[in-house]
Amino acid sequence: MSRLSLASIFLSSLAVAAPSLAQPATDSELLEEIRQDVSADRIEKDIRTLVGFGTRHTLSETESETRGIGAARRWVHDEFQRISDACGGCLEVYYQSDFIEGEKRIPERTEVVNVIAVQRGTVDPGRYVIMSGDIDSRVSDVMDYKSDAPGANDNASGLAGALEAARVLSKHKFPGSIVYAGLSGEEQGLFGGRIMAAKAKKDGWRITGVLNNDMIGNIEGINGVINNTTARVFMEGTRMNESADEARARRFRGGEVDSPSRNLGRYVHRIADEYIPNLDVMMIYRLDRFGRGGHHRPFNDLGYPGVRIMETNENYNRQHQDLRTENGIRYGDVIEGVNFDYAAKLTSLNALTMAALSKAPAPPARVTIEGAVSPDTTLKWQRGSAGDDKVLAGYKVYWRLTSESTWTHSRYVGNVDEYTLEDIVIDNYFFGVAAVSKDGFESPVVYPGPAGAFYLEESGQD
Repeated sequence: MSRLSLASIFLSSLAVAAPSLAQPATDSELLEEIRQDVSADRIEKDIRTLVGFGTRHTLSETESETRGIGAARRWVHDEFQRISDACGGCLEVYYQSDFIEGEKRIPERTEVVNVIAVQRGTVDPGRYVIMSGDIDSRVSDVMDYKSDAPGANDNASGLAGALEAARVLSKHKFPGSIVYAGLSGEEQGLFGGRIMAAKAKKDGWRITGVLNNDMIGNIEGINGVINNTTARVFMEGTRMNESADEARARRFRGGEVDSPSRNLGRYVHRIADEYIPNLDVMMIYRLDRFGRGGHHRPFNDLGYPGVRIMETNENYNRQHQDLRTENGIRYGDVIEGVNFDYAAKLTSLNALTMAALSKAPAPPARVTIEGAVSPDTTLKWQRGSAGDDKVLAGYKVYWRLTSESTWTHSRYVGNVDEYTLEDIVIDNYFFGVAAVSKDGFESPVVYPGPAGAFYLEESGQD
């Protein structure tokens, strides 16, 4: 697979889409440095440590220093703090919690505790991109909090990825803020994600994207396929909290396949294509696996862009299983089922995506489009944040046939707030706009109207 730069791959288009201005070149050396810095050995060490707590069930032991969810979350907190100490205190590390009771899977009053580490942006600290992994684990009976539940792949792999991303990215500075999150209560009802999403909304976080990593270490599928070269990205379509007026507008103007989550997923796909050798991303137009859920969903529920990144071929013998051997088949989520090089590859995908998103300006705001019964299409927009003038170079308009899954045509148009594509008929394409930094990093593409807006206050959903 070719490894074109972010700048060059999106300039490929038909002759009519040739750029009239030169876009700044992407700092691809930074992204390559980050990719090479991700260590499979460190990820393996972290997964083994997490497995060593015996069980990390949400209802398990909290007082022991060696077993249970309490010991595990304290270790995660200490590890984030060690990473922060190594970068001169660049991370804000804290616990975040709430008490849950009266739920089917948490009947008694229980404190569900997340561990959060925030790397503040230097220019626009109120803009966030989040990578999450789950602390908790389980066996066959979701209420069994005493049996060993190693949770090596589900989800020590995702949590170890978040820790490793923090180690690597904390060596660099970014205009936007990056958050590394260890979330609890996932197996009992996505409670850690609910707690964090609600707090983010209360505090007014402008979230460009949530990258939920849930099972990123298995390459041997229940279907017999062994594959370490693909990954899946699940991404919902229409926002759950879309208003009736917005739904009516979308019916006539489109946007079903261009929610912010979908365009975040396309961004992840683009990073894999350009910077991760031997990795193809399968974009799946669904919130999650059929009838199932993950910790990006609570963020999606509140209107935030979020996707799930995970392995392509799952092995159900290793998920939510008591440790046992039956008919020659070994069941259980044990360390032997994790491929550490593959986990490192998907961790690299996350780290590079967060680096590019945080280096880029905020996505353009209030994007509109016009061109009905006209040979031309005009896009208009506003800057995404007050700090953009320090990093912003200009904007780039995109378009694609309505049957295409990724953006195929683009034109860098400079530091303007509107642009007309002459002789490109609005009826035949989908359109969007991205912001470009002075060092060539792009924001996700924003589809016109509330259906594509990245921040809640821009979509009428605040």
